[in-house]
Amino acid sequence: MAYTNGNLALQPKRKPQQQPVKETKRVVKVRRTIPPREMLRYMASVLAVVGVLVLILFRYAQDYRMELQIKELNSSYKQAAVEVKVLQGEVAKLSDPAVIAKKAKELGMTPAGADKADEGQETGR
Repeated sequence: MAYTNGNLALQPKRKPQQQPVKETKRVVKVRRTIPPREMLRYMASVLAVVGVLVLILFRYAQDYRMELQIKELNSSYKQAAVEVKVLQGEVAKLSDPAVIAKKAKELGMTPAGADKADEGQETGR
């Protein structure tokens, strides 16, 4: 046999070594879906919370409107009270008998008893 260890040209060709196949593990994330019943529960709870919040806001709005109406009514009441006092003063002035007699004379009216007395004197002549 020939001497083969010293000469590279005579070294037998080696079979290329097969590289080991790398097994890659692929991580598959399975997205868990929410079951329909649970989804309905979540939706119902969210709707309930929103409903309660809307109700609370509506009540606050009503309270605010009521307070505004109360303020408006109080101011109109005060104005009406002032007008009533002014009108009561006018009634007191106009209900004075002297003022009534003066107005009657200006309008050409005579006292009720005076007309009958004048008629009686005319017929008695």
